[in-house]
Parts: sequence; C-alpha cells; structure tokens
Amino acid sequence: MNPITEAELHAFVDGQLTPERHREIEAQLSQRPEEAQRAQSYREQRRALHALFDPVLDEPVPQRVRHAAQPRARWAVQRWAAGIAIALVSGAAGWGLHGALQPASTLAIAPFAKRAAIAHAVYTPEQRRPVEVDAAHEDQLVTWLSKRMGAPMKPPHLQALGYELEGGRLLPGGQGPVAQFMYRDAGGRRLTLYVSNEVGEPSQGASGARKTNDETAFRFAREGQLNVFYWVEGRFGYAISADADKPVLADVSNEVYRQLAKGATPD
Repeated sequence: MNPITEAELHAFVDGQLTPERHREIEAQLSQRPEEAQRAQSYREQRRALHALFDPVLDEPVPQRVRHAAQPRARWAVQRWAAGIAIALVSGAAGWGLHGALQPASTLAIAPFAKRAAIAHAVYTPEQRRPVEVDAAHEDQLVTWLSKRMGAPMKPPHLQALGYELEGGRLLPGGQGPVAQFMYRDAGGRRLTLYVSNEVGEPSQGASGARKTNDETAFRFAREGQLNVFYWVEGRFGYAISADADKPVLADVSNEVYRQLAKGATPD
C-alpha cells in the first residue's frame, strides 16, 4: 500500500481522491492516529474558513463591476466573483493573500483586523501545534517576537478573565511580520491577540514633532462565526478574535488595552 503524501491528505479531506484511493487512505489512517488527527485538524480549518468566507458568495456584484460589464457578460462576472470566494476558502495555505481581495461588504473593517480573523480561523483548530513557542517558554517567545517586530512584544496575562496563555507565533502580514498570541479558556475555547505594525508609520509634522495615529477607540466586526475587537495605538494595530459573545470580548479588549497602557505598548 502506497504511503500517504501531504498532498493526498489534503485531497482526502477535500473529497478529491478516487474512491479506491480514498478507501486505502481511510484504512491507513485508522492505524495511524497522528496522521488521522492531522486530517481532522485540516477538516476543522476547512469548516472555519467556510464559515468565514461563505457569506461572500451571497454578496451582490459591486456596482462598478456591473457597470463595466456588458449585459451578456454579467453572468460570467458573477461566476468570476464566486470563483474568487471559493478559491479563498479552498486555499488555506495561501490565506495571507486575502488582504489584496476585499469584498464590498468588508471594506469597513481594517485590513489588519481581517487578516487577524483569518489567522484565528486557520490556527486555532490545530491540536498538536497551535503555537510556535508555548507559554512554558514565554521569555523566549517575548525575546524572539520583540526582535522580529522591532518593539517589545509582551503578551498580556488574562487569567483573571478565564484565559490562559498558550503561546504565540510569528506570521506574515501584508508587508512584514506580525505577532499572534493564543489563549485558551477552561472549556478549550481559544482567543487570539494579533499585533501588526502595518497600520501606518509615524511621520514628521511641520514643527518636527513625531506624529502617530492616535485612534484608540475600539471597533467591532463580525467575520463569519468570529467576533473581532480591534483598535490602533500609535503605529501598531491590535485585534482580538474569538468565537465568544461581544460583551466577553469587550472585557478582554479593555483588559488588554489596560495592560498595554501600563507599559507594554510599543513605541
């Protein structure tokens, strides 16, 4: 019996194998619990991405596209728009490219907050390795992310709100690295804090004083099954994502902001 390749494992999850090969892999997975768990993680990622992007399929074609298309081509344009959404759902490995494609109904949400929701959907289903550096090595995590991000990156502690730090990872953003911290509650539900330095570099005013983006008001967005609270402080953007009620996420956001304001805010 041929060994299972990574490509075949993805095809197995997506239902793209021949019936014979599907049965062979199913039999092998019954004897290989680690690979079976990885396949289950891929299924959970796929469901999360569908929940995040399926609503795009029901959105109307943007007005500017309809006006640009000839009447006979409108059906083709609609298929093209749906194809983009399907490609986004199917291409979990290429989730970072989504920032270049903004559906009409999501233009109000900041691009970094949209990427935060996608990163949450991709990584929180992972059981074996949801983070790159776990909480047991927090000092190493802080040193590593701070060096890569060019500013102190100390994760807030949220035990008082029922969330324990699991660890963190470095992710690709639109133009550079971003940091993601992951937390977990007693019921196994996960929450992520996404930190991006792509919201705008400080500039020099006429007086020579350094200007920064001082918008610190919280903003709320609903992305599929996820709630996202996000805000901008100086040149950094913060987004907290979770499948949690809005009041719960608001409390977490307030606590994160409070701890950052006490000295952890990058400058």
